[in-house]
Amino acid sequence: MSTLSRTARNVLDDLWRTLKLMARNRAGFIGFLGLIGFILLTFVGPLIVPLSMDTNVGNAFKPPSAAHWLGTDFQGRDVWMQVVHGGKDVLIVGFLTGIIATFIAITLGSLSAVLGGWFDSLVMWFTDVWLTIPQFPLLAVIAVFVKLTNVWALALILSLFAWPSLTRAIRSQVLSLKQRDYVEAARTLDLGTRHIVFSEIMPNMMSYIAISLVFSMTSAIYAQVALVFLGLVPLASNNWGVMLQLSWARGALYYKDALPNILAPVLAIALFQLTLVWMTRSLEEVFNPRLRTSV
Repeated sequence: MSTLSRTARNVLDDLWRTLKLMARNRAGFIGFLGLIGFILLTFVGPLIVPLSMDTNVGNAFKPPSAAHWLGTDFQGRDVWMQVVHGGKDVLIVGFLTGIIATFIAITLGSLSAVLGGWFDSLVMWFTDVWLTIPQFPLLAVIAVFVKLTNVWALALILSLFAWPSLTRAIRSQVLSLKQRDYVEAARTLDLGTRHIVFSEIMPNMMSYIAISLVFSMTSAIYAQVALVFLGLVPLASNNWGVMLQLSWARGALYYKDALPNILAPVLAIALFQLTLVWMTRSLEEVFNPRLRTSV
């Protein structure tokens, strides 16, 4: 058997073992399947459901039907089509913000706990000051002066506001773990700070880090949609937040048949958040080494 085939088989075995661990918690596994479904909906769905910007005012605010599963908007465009094409930016910003914010928090929090001294005091002082700043009002002000026209810029700005609380939590976890025998042994062997943090401490915090990453994503999604709804972030016109803002601005509340036009983006955002929260129930099963050995 070639090296490539052995590697592929090992990857498949690890994937199957991970799925079995996640399936132990029914709600967590449903959340995982829901996340896969949303990823397919937003990244593969646009290839199947074509985007049409043609308007027909005479067909505005029509109720759900066989031709339009979720009805039409104020311009007579299909709402389901907009839901399929409107989630890509939301998911990308959520994932990027969670990853960047978690990376910053892990780096600063772990180094602060391990190095201690003046570095710990400086990081904690800066973190405490940053936490006192009202985040959303400052985000709104920044969005006025900085044109956040792409998802990378928006994710970077949101991540700069998401790391402080997680940094303090990571620091507390590392302060507890660094007293363990295996960390003391690594320090005695002079294996270096990098090895101690990323090879000894981090693997024992993966479940906590993964759950924190998920909740950073949910916060970023809410902040992003709020900024888009207020018109402060000019992202793509088929964004879920833009759908919500347009349906509100065009008076969809005053048409009984237009209720799906408002509920569609709201339910899409809420269901995606729900899948993420449910999935966290299975993350302990996946990242706890003691549980992995029993499969």
